Amino acid sequence: MKLVFATNNQHKVEEIRAFVGEGFEIITLKEAGINIDIPEPFDTLEENASIKSWTIHKMTKENCFSEDTGLEVFSINNEPGVKSARYAGENRSFEDNIDKLLNKLKDKTDRSARFRTIISLIINGNETFFEGICMGRIIEERRGTNGFGYDSVFIPDDYNRTFAEMTMEEKSHLSHRTKATEQLVSFLKK
Repeated sequence: MKLVFATNNQHKVEEIRAFVGEGFEIITLKEAGINIDIPEPFDTLEENASIKSWTIHKMTKENCFSEDTGLEVFSINNEPGVKSARYAGENRSFEDNIDKLLNKLKDKTDRSARFRTIISLIINGNETFFEGICMGRIIEERRGTNGFGYDSVFIPDDYNRTFAEMTMEEKSHLSHRTKATEQLVSFLKK
């Protein structure tokens, strides 16, 4: 089955492709000849994932999916949340985003957080949502060089290493994106 993945983030594409394996052809926006950055104007991950899927579905008439992921830190009102990629501004610098997050948490003792992914799938004009969550905590300084985004400051529950200190295979067993993708694949195989 061919699916257009409504993202320009190559890291996300690699994670999804590594998980879904044989039987599904994941087409990136670039491979589909689409060069747009779809706005994410809404206050929920669900709405932002949905607008991306519907935008690409209307353009391509293909089955497609998108995802929106947010890091939610409980002691700072679930920030950065839907603004995770642009937390420190529109330039999308994850170094600046992490700096802002660590600064906001400087005096906080509760550093519990979760990564949450919502996938919006459109098959034959019908939309279905899938959710994946990974609970953990934010540490005080960066550790590790693998991964992307906030991976260097997020340690999943019951572990002592950040996502950035894990291999992609290790991370994929715990990842919020993997959990949502497992539901997506299970749905597609029915």
